[in-house]
Amino acid sequence: MLHARMLTYLDEVARSGSIRKAAGKLHVASTAINRQIIALEQEIGQRLFDRMPRRLRLTAAGEILIEHVRETLKAYDRAKSRVDGLKGTQQGSVAIATTVGFAAGPMPKIVHEFGREHPHVRILVRGLFADGIPNAILAGDVALGLAFNLPPNPGLRTLLKLEVPFGAVVAPAHPLANRTRVRLSDIVQYPLVLPEPSMTLRTIVDLALARLQVSLRPIVETNSIEMMKRLVQLSHAVTFLNPIDVSEDRTAGRVRYIPVAEAQTQALTLVTRQRGSIDATTSRFVEHLKLSLEALSQEYTGR
Repeated sequence: MLHARMLTYLDEVARSGSIRKAAGKLHVASTAINRQIIALEQEIGQRLFDRMPRRLRLTAAGEILIEHVRETLKAYDRAKSRVDGLKGTQQGSVAIATTVGFAAGPMPKIVHEFGREHPHVRILVRGLFADGIPNAILAGDVALGLAFNLPPNPGLRTLLKLEVPFGAVVAPAHPLANRTRVRLSDIVQYPLVLPEPSMTLRTIVDLALARLQVSLRPIVETNSIEMMKRLVQLSHAVTFLNPIDVSEDRTAGRVRYIPVAEAQTQALTLVTRQRGSIDATTSRFVEHLKLSLEALSQEYTGR
């Protein structure tokens, strides 16, 4: 690609805010990057970065140029993926951001199964908090985002939306473990491990529990889904999660998932950028992901 090195240098400096850090990530000399930036600034007659005491910050001209740089790099990646598709093997790469809990839950199996069918595809899975996922897509760091209860964003396009109910999660030896369905009034008799108030699931749980008109004091509040699952395994506590969150743990016999009669739903959403299109490799991964998530959802909600 013409000027590929210059574009890559500029993109990494903008992300790192430092020529030295960018040089370290790209394994090149700082002077080489600095020369390229100076030459480009001279060519366009504008400074691209303000030299701050501790970091470089894009100027207005730099903001305009970096948008073009990232679009060009993404267009090149899409073209390269199409060229790779002409070869005998399916090559390319997929980049997706999802929540930390999802990355530690069903995503490894989904990625593994896709990798068996497409062994030459490189997959990047970035674990983030849900509010950081839209920015990762819009900045071009990833092509896809997957999370529960993502707020509407005009820069994003929805590829899949599943309504998934939350349920009670308990240890296999818990008194409620053999129930096929429970009511909230049954659950509140036991110690509760709840998502912390900053999580969207907590809002949904609070709305459901408010109907009971009782004062609830959870023994633990946390933003870690892994901790929530681990705590119920160790005690008679109850937590609330959706069936996809606990799919691997339930299969392994570590927890029980019990549908709640009064349960509301969470929206699991797969999104990409509104502008532009995704490449063929990413499209194949999207189809695999859709089928996997729909199967997981139906396995539990169909009970």
